[in-house]
Order: sequence, then C-alpha cells, then structure tokens
Amino acid sequence: MNSVTTTSTNRVTRDFEKPLWRRVIVSREMAVVGLLIVVVLYSMVAVRGFGQPITVNYLLLDVAPILLIALPMTLIMITGEIDLSVGSMVGLASVVTGAGVQAGLPFEVAALLALLVGAVGGAFNGFLVTVVGLPSLAVTIGTLALFRGLAVGLLGTTAVTDFPALWTALAKAKIAGTTIPYIMVPFLILLVVFIIVLQFTPFGRGIYAIGLSKDAARFSGVHVDRTKFILFVLAGVVSAFAGIYYTLRFGSARGDNATGLELQVIAAVVLGGVSVFGGRGQLYGVVAAVLLIGVLSSALRLANVTSDVINVITGVLLVLSVVSASVLTWFQRSRRRPSRPPRVAASTA
Repeated sequence: MNSVTTTSTNRVTRDFEKPLWRRVIVSREMAVVGLLIVVVLYSMVAVRGFGQPITVNYLLLDVAPILLIALPMTLIMITGEIDLSVGSMVGLASVVTGAGVQAGLPFEVAALLALLVGAVGGAFNGFLVTVVGLPSLAVTIGTLALFRGLAVGLLGTTAVTDFPALWTALAKAKIAGTTIPYIMVPFLILLVVFIIVLQFTPFGRGIYAIGLSKDAARFSGVHVDRTKFILFVLAGVVSAFAGIYYTLRFGSARGDNATGLELQVIAAVVLGGVSVFGGRGQLYGVVAAVLLIGVLSSALRLANVTSDVINVITGVLLVLSVVSASVLTWFQRSRRRPSRPPRVAASTA
C-alpha cells in the first residue's frame, strides 16, 4: 500500500517540478495543436478545395459525434478505465429514436426516450465495473455486442427515414453568417462544462487522483466507485445524444449506424495525450486530436485517397503517438536514474 502511494506521489511530483509555462508549451497536447496548425496550413495551400467554406462545414459535421463522445471518454480514461460500447450506444439511441417516431410518438418524446436508454446503458456499465468489480475492458466489449444486437434486433434490416423536416434541417444548418453548424453550440457548452468540472472542482481532481492510484484516492476521501459510475452514465447519455444527432443528420435510423465509431473516439483520446494507464490528460489536447484526424481525412479524401489508405494513415499516427509517449517516458526515467557511485579501492594493511 505504501509503495502504491509513493509511486503516485512521485508521478505528481515529476509532473509539477517544471514551471507552468514549460508544462503547457512542452507537452504532447501542444505538439498535437502544433501539428494540427501545420496540417491545416499545408492542406489549404496544397489540397484543392480544402479552404472552401463547404469543406469546413462538412468537416465539422463529420467530427461532431466524435467530439461529443470524446469528452466523457477522456474523463473515463483518465481514471484508468475505458468504454468500448459508445459506438453501439449511438446506434441503439438512433434505433430507439426511429422506432419511437415510427410508433407514432412525437420526435421530442422519442429523443428523450433515447437519452433515457443511454443513461440506463451507462448505468449498467457502471454497475458492472464499480459494484460487481469487473474490468471495464471486458464489460464494455460485452455491452458493445449487446447494445449493437439490441439495435439490429429492434429494426432488423429496415430503416426509419420519416423524421420532422424542422429537426433534420436543424442538424445540418449553419449558424447565421458562418460555416459553423449548429451542433457545435451544444458541443462548446459541454466542453466548457467538462473543463470547469475537470480543472476547477474537487470532483475533477478526484478523477486525476483515481487514475494515479485508486487506493491513495480513497485515503484522500475520493468516492472512487461513485465517480466512475457517474462517468459511465455521462458517457451513455452523451453517446445517446450523439446518436440522435447522427440520425437527424443522415435522416435515417438503422441498427448499424456508427459502427466502429468507438475506435475513432479512443484513437483521438489517446492521440490527444491521455495516458492509457490513467492519471494524465487534457481536454484541449483531445479536441485538437479529433480535429487533426478530421482534417487529415478531409484533405486526403479531396486528394482522391481511398478510405482504406486513410485508415492506415490514422492507425500509423496513433501507433506513433503511443510509441513516442513510451519512448519519452523511458528517456525521462533514464535521465533521473542516479549514477552508480565509484568504487573505492580497499586499503592494504
């Protein structure tokens, strides 16, 4: 127990032994921000049509679900857990919304029902992880298949496309005088809320403490299980909201909507500087990583690069980010390793 507490204390000490400006500027998050700026500038010069307003609009529409889900996923991964079921929850929420409208419910009621399903699904994940004590990786792999199976089972191979024109138009509409879609408004509101919670509240400090050491967090008064449970519920609700948006944007509720979305979310969170072992990460780095992946995909598509090649490039970028973080950690530890004192020759009598 003492060794665990000492390890977490050493990690915190190493994180804050440098000046604030250096911790902010010389960081993985700022490296992602810098890379994003370079890629955007290069794409505007080298890729035909990239700088047009319609390209920006479609780019933001494409990354909106990833941006939304990446917010609670960041907090979950900072605690050292993971949620692989978010993509399936998007599909399930889409189907619940479509099935409700098909059954004659007003769209608003069907959407609220989908949000409730998201909360229940997140609570189910949280219960299995915090109460039963199962690992989140195994739990959410199971619920990934469960939620997707429920989504496909509810509608089968059919699709619901009869949604109110007002809502489908709003999902793709732009803020007056800009190329920014309205979906960015709820995202920015959630981003501000999540930043305040993570950086300026005891709840947020507890999230970092859990990732550094669950035992030390408990001794510090952090409600570890309750915190994790809340985060899984948040992930379920935000994923359901993303599912409603997904449905309206494409005007279709299908059981296979958002298949594989969870991998894009996790890739962006890891690329954005969140440690897979927990205890480290910033939301601005994750947002920059989502935008970086979106910009790369958009620019490559405009350059007539196939989707398979785009997936390979994104995967290589993710692997390099993980490898670079491991190499940097090893280098820092090797520099801190105390040198072996020189041997003293034994005196002869």
